[in-house]
Amino acid sequence: MAPTLFPPGSQRAVVASDALAFLVFAAIGQLSHHGDVTAAGLARDAGPLLAGWFAVALVARTYRRPGRRTLLAAWALGVPAGVLLRALLLGRSLDHHEAAFLGTTLAFGAAFVLAGRALVGLVATRGALHGRR
Repeated sequence: MAPTLFPPGSQRAVVASDALAFLVFAAIGQLSHHGDVTAAGLARDAGPLLAGWFAVALVARTYRRPGRRTLLAAWALGVPAGVLLRALLLGRSLDHHEAAFLGTTLAFGAAFVLAGRALVGLVATRGALHGRR
């Protein structure tokens, strides 16, 4: 049985997994650009992304009506909103550097969100196969 990106009964785990995906993305960015990870850096980099993602997810009902359409809305609208919010909070110009960051965030954010959801789905599937929930 293949894992699903929308495992029934796993809403909290999916929400946590999505948040963790952006925290991991920000931590990897900090390590690659600054050589360390700090709480302030995570707040600065992941905070706006999480705000954009979850604001759109709330409106799109991404977690109440799980499916490709609501997940796509969170990704296609929430990630750019988070990148824009981050740029504004950091006083950055909306130039090619921010466009590159947007592209990177869209690509890796999607990869991390999908990987996390696949893992949650795998755990949920294995639990269901073994009679656990």
